[in-house]
Formats: sequence, structure tokens, C-alpha cells
Amino acid sequence: MNPIDIHSEQDKADDGDQKTIPESSENGGVETTAVRDVQDGGKEYSDSNFEVNRTLDPDVINDQTNDNGSGHNKYITAINAQAHLPKPEPPKPRMERSQSLSITERMPSIGKYILDRSTSFSAAIINSLYSLKEDIDDIVEKDDDSLNFDVTEFKIPGVKVIVNPKSGEERLEDQIRGRITLFTKSNCKDCIAARRFFREKGHRYVEINIDVFTKKAEELIERSGDAQVPKIFFNDCLIGGLETLKSWSESGGLEEKMRELLGPKCPEEAPKAPDYGINDEEDEEDELMEVVNYLRRSLQIQDRLIKMKMVKSCFAGADMGIATAKMIAQKHFIHHVFGENDFESGNHYYRFLEHEPFIMGCFNFRTATNDNEPKPASIMVDRLSKLMLAIVEMDGYVSDNRLHVDYLAIGKSEEFRRYIKLVRDLQRINLKLFTPNERLTFFLNLYNAMVIHAVISIGHPEGILDNKIFFLDFQYVIGGYPYSLSIIENGILRNNRRSPYSLTKPFNKGDRRLHLVPMKLNPLIHFGLCKGTRSSPKLRFFTAQNVQEELKTATMDYFQNEGIEIDSDLRTVYLTRIIKWFSADFGEKDRDILEWVLKYLDGRDAEILKKLLADEDTIAIVYQDYDWSGNL
Repeated sequence: MNPIDIHSEQDKADDGDQKTIPESSENGGVETTAVRDVQDGGKEYSDSNFEVNRTLDPDVINDQTNDNGSGHNKYITAINAQAHLPKPEPPKPRMERSQSLSITERMPSIGKYILDRSTSFSAAIINSLYSLKEDIDDIVEKDDDSLNFDVTEFKIPGVKVIVNPKSGEERLEDQIRGRITLFTKSNCKDCIAARRFFREKGHRYVEINIDVFTKKAEELIERSGDAQVPKIFFNDCLIGGLETLKSWSESGGLEEKMRELLGPKCPEEAPKAPDYGINDEEDEEDELMEVVNYLRRSLQIQDRLIKMKMVKSCFAGADMGIATAKMIAQKHFIHHVFGENDFESGNHYYRFLEHEPFIMGCFNFRTATNDNEPKPASIMVDRLSKLMLAIVEMDGYVSDNRLHVDYLAIGKSEEFRRYIKLVRDLQRINLKLFTPNERLTFFLNLYNAMVIHAVISIGHPEGILDNKIFFLDFQYVIGGYPYSLSIIENGILRNNRRSPYSLTKPFNKGDRRLHLVPMKLNPLIHFGLCKGTRSSPKLRFFTAQNVQEELKTATMDYFQNEGIEIDSDLRTVYLTRIIKWFSADFGEKDRDILEWVLKYLDGRDAEILKKLLADEDTIAIVYQDYDWSGNL
């Protein structure tokens, strides 16, 4: 069979540009389609379908190709796809740069399915909502006590939506544009009651604790004439204290007063909310700070081999004047490398506090020591107590029963920021000036505060290794020396006794911290220390004026809740494991321990234990399991 000659329409001069399509020899016949010449003057041609296995006539082809007398074909034979081959698809049009794929094109099949279903469901809800207008009387339940048209319930086929109507307090809150300001202080029962009153009513308020924001006490005196708290302001109007609040509430006039005084927007004359991130007091520079800074620059500080030990970053005592050096050492700017003396002439070596090996592990140290004049010890005890009491009394930080603590919220609070600032002032404090009760209060409160700081900074311990890091390695520098939780508990509060499962005492002979150890051990301290666990006593902070009574209350409260269980039939007493760990603090024998516990029991437990102790029969003591999980 001759080949089919095809001449391009665009080639008008050269017959050498012809292209040929060879005949298929094995596939039988082909189905051909006549294609209209685009340059033809409007002639229309129908498709010519050739039967399968039909032989093409060359004469016919020549007649068709030479029909216009120009030698150019009017029809181009196209070969269609075979039935046994995949059907070809036309390529997608080239995409312009400005065109972007639709969401559905980029979305996988499961995404398209979810989108289609959600669209259908949304359309069904919208249609149902429109249909509600036709029969709204049968669907809507109206609150007759309200002037507003409040929808409390409506139904959609397959869906039921219930809207709870607002309470009276909520509707009142919507009408309040002003501000309630509550002035309080730490460890105040009336302040706690006023705080609870607003919380239970659901009213928003701004609290200003004058123990935390000390300058606000001056503003309170200017506005009210004294610093007695609680005091409550509705916008710029002083309404009084807790008694006024209660009387208005009991008479039913509180809501009317709130609408009247708090309806308008809070004016500029109202008490301002406290400024966060700003300290109220300015630090005083130490009178020796200039001398110390000069010595830091001028002394030859280097590592030295002393008594067969390599001592880092020290200087020779001979390079300093003795009188000035003693004053500097007593204020803990410098220390003897082995802690042997404050300062003496001769061949001795010293170093600055910031060069002590322990200093970088102290969490109240930041790159440099606090060179400001240390505040008096009694003032620091009072501030620490008030600040930490403000934290536990603040809404949302600690549960009402003091058993659960929101460490994350505390870590973000202004009170905790001020606590971090306060403990930096302890670096060079003179601890020798404490009275016995002040020292006891200080270390009890500091221990509980350090536990909070440790949980926030390094997390709650979850194993034996974590316990070591938590209780031994988390430290503050206080009065020039390091104090961990274990040092405070066993070295100071327990009169330098070994901790459970330890073979050595916290303080060796000659330790400069031994002068802080009390003359007599007080076992009640164990029930004032919160270790951040579920089985530890409640989180408490104490005052120097009443610390002994507050410790007794804490001990009785612990035994009333979970510290003891008595089975009179089995003559068995189930005691907290705290007593087992520190049994030497409570008595040498089991009976001695039970007699000590009896003093802090009341009610039924006291009667049962007293009867058991009245005879000489054996009383078994079983120690409860200790839950080390966090008190979150």
C-alpha cells in the first residue's frame, strides 16, 4: 500500500516539507476522521468512518488531497485510540503563575470527604434555623422574669442545643462597667472573708495587698484616714469594710448599690491597680561597696596551691589592710578559703563571695553578688512571712485546704517575682541578729518557699536521684554560706542531726553555720514543713509573734486528718511515716512516741489511745505508706 502524502498548510512553496504517515500493516484497518481545513472558506465536512480491515483506495486519497488543485490536502487522517489500549486523556492546560490550586485540589481524599460532610451538616443546620422562624412559638421558651428575649432551648432534627439562662449575678455583672478595688493584707481573717464573698458572688475585683505593694498603704491612708483593712472601693467611692458588705447583702440592697456606683466607667480618681514588675523600695548601697569594688580590681586573684589543695580564685591576706579587711569579711564580701577566720594577718588566703565554689549552684544568685546594704534580720523575717502568706491566700494559687498548689500560676505571679527579688537580699544578711523565734520562723518559711521555687525551677522529684537533686543540690546563699533544703531541715531545725539513711551530720566541727543551731530540738517542726508531696503537711507560713502556737495548730491539724489511725480491737496504731524516719526526735521507745502523739490528739482518737496506754499490754505501731507524688 502506498503511503499517504500529507502537506502542511503552512508550507506554500516547498514540496520537500511533506510529512508522511506510514500505513499500518498489522493492526488491520483504522478508523479515520476527516478534519476541516481551518483555511477553507466555510465548507463543512462530515466524518468519514472506515470499517475495520477496510483497505484504503489510493485514488480516492489522491482525489481528496488534490481537490483544491493546489496540491495541499484539505483532510488530515487522525488515528483513534484502540479499544484494547488505555484511553488517552488530554493534558491539563498550562497553569498561569497567578493561578493557584483550589483547596479541594490540594486536599487529600479524606480531607475532601470531611469538608463535604461538614459543608452538608452546616447547610442542614442553617436550613433548620431558618425553619425555626415559621413556628417559633412552639420552640422558644421565654424567661418571663426578664425583659430580654432569652432563648433557653431550641431543637433541630437530630440535634438539641440548650442554652442556660443567666443568673441574676451574671446579668448584674454585664451591667457593671466600673471596678471593685479590695485593699487587703496577709494573714487577715476579714480580708479572706471579703475575698471569698466576691468570689462566691462571681464579681470581678482588683486586690491590692499592702504587705506586697507597700507603697499602696500610703495611698490607702490618704483616701480613708487609716490603714485598716479590708477596705472596699466601688470605683472612687469608699463603701467601707466587710461589715458594710454583709449588711448590704443581707438587706438586699447590694445589687442596687452596685448598679448605682459601678454602672459608670471607672474614673481616673479611683484607686489605681498596682504596677507589676516595679519594686516599691530603693536599695541602699553598702558603705563598703566602693572599697570592695576597688579591691576587686586591684588585688591579684588567682589559683593557688595551699595546704596541698588547689584553691581557685583567691588572694593573699597580706595584700589587704587588716582593719578594713575584717569589716569586709564580717559582711561576707570575702571569706577565708577554708573558713578558718574572718581575717588575720599572716600567710592566709581569701576569696570574694562570687568566687566561692558553691555560688554558681545557688538559685538566689545572678551573675554577681548583691552588694547593697543588707536589711535588718527582723525586717526580712516579717517580709518573707507576709509575702508568702499573700501567695497562699491569693485566689487560684493554693486550694482552700492548702493541700493543692498551682506552681505554674505562682511562678507567673507578681508576688513570686518579688519573692525572687527578696531572697537575693539574703546573700549577705547577718543571721546572728535573729531572736530564737525569728530564726525558727525564718527557716520554716524559707524551707516552704524554697520547695515552691524548686518545683517551679527544676520540677518535682520523681525518683531517688531526683530527691537528691531536689533536697541536697537546690541551694540558696544566705549570710555568705550555702543552704539546701536538707541543711535547713537537718542542720538548723533538727539541731544538726543526721538525715534518714545518712551516716554523717550536716555540719562538721568548725562549720560557720553551727552558731545557728538551736539549743533544743522542737519536734513540731516536722508538721510545719511542706515537702511538696501529697503525704506531707499542708503548705503553711508562720509569724514570729505566734510561731509556737501556729506549730501546735499545724501538728494537731495533721493528726486530725491523716496522720494517725487507731484500731482498738487489734491494739494497733497506724502512724505517719514521718515519725518513723525521725523517730529519735519523738522518743526512744514506741510508748514514748505514742505518749508524745497523745498530746496533740483530741476527740475520739485521744480517748482510744489514752485507754490503750493505760494498761501494760503491747501496742503495735504500723507506719503508713508515704505518697511522694506532687501536691498539685
